[in-house]
Amino acid sequence: MADEPSDMIMPMLRELRGEMRESFARVEQKLDKLESGQKTVRQALTADTLMSKFVTGDFEERIFELERKVEALTRAK
Repeated sequence: MADEPSDMIMPMLRELRGEMRESFARVEQKLDKLESGQKTVRQALTADTLMSKFVTGDFEERIFELERKVEALTRAK
C-alpha cells in the first residue's frame, strides 16, 4: 500500500520542505554578504565625504589667511 499516491505525498512534501530550507539558507547567506558589502561601501563614502570636507575647510582657512595678508598689504600702501 505504500505505492498509493496518497501515501507518497507526505514524504515528498517533507523532502521539498528540506530542500526549500537549504535554498533559503543559501539566499540568506548571500543577502548577509550583500548587506555587509553595502555597509562597507557606505562607510567608505562617509569617510571620503568627511575627508573632502576636512580638505576643503583647510583650503578655505588658507585662502582666508591669504586674503587677510593681501588686504593688510594693500592698506599699508
